[in-house]
Amino acid sequence: MDEESALAFALKATAYHEAGHAVMALVLGRAIQKVTIVPGQTHLGAQRLGACHLQKGKSRGSGDYLEDEVMILLAGMVAESQITGQYCHQGAAQDLRYVRRMLLTRNDGQRQIQRLEKRLLSKTEHHLLDADHWRAVQNIAAELIKSQTISGRAAKHLYERSLSEEA
Repeated sequence: MDEESALAFALKATAYHEAGHAVMALVLGRAIQKVTIVPGQTHLGAQRLGACHLQKGKSRGSGDYLEDEVMILLAGMVAESQITGQYCHQGAAQDLRYVRRMLLTRNDGQRQIQRLEKRLLSKTEHHLLDADHWRAVQNIAAELIKSQTISGRAAKHLYERSLSEEA
């Protein structure tokens, strides 16, 4: 793969990663501020390839805030894996660190944390790979590749349109 193809593939993987976060947030009733694949920095100064910013305080989630947050974090890796053919633990390292830090607040044993993470990963795959939800991931990723950044309103519109499309 030449350098240009490699960069295009990395951009596509990033778009799917961020679209995965966005769709899972919408599935769980969370509002999105914006989704971007423009490289930048986290609030701690670390490099990031893209971001899905959720609106603070706007939620009608499932009632289990921690579970919802973990599933949103895992959804990026799940969506990206559908493009790359494998889970990219390095690319999702920051998300996975947040997941483990959050799960530590609920469980005391390492084995329990691993079981819960595995269960939530399976649940994330189940929701995200549903045909309608996956179509939403594809539509949002395509728009991100074209525009680099989309508003939460645009992401929600693409999500809702995907749910009403025929397969």
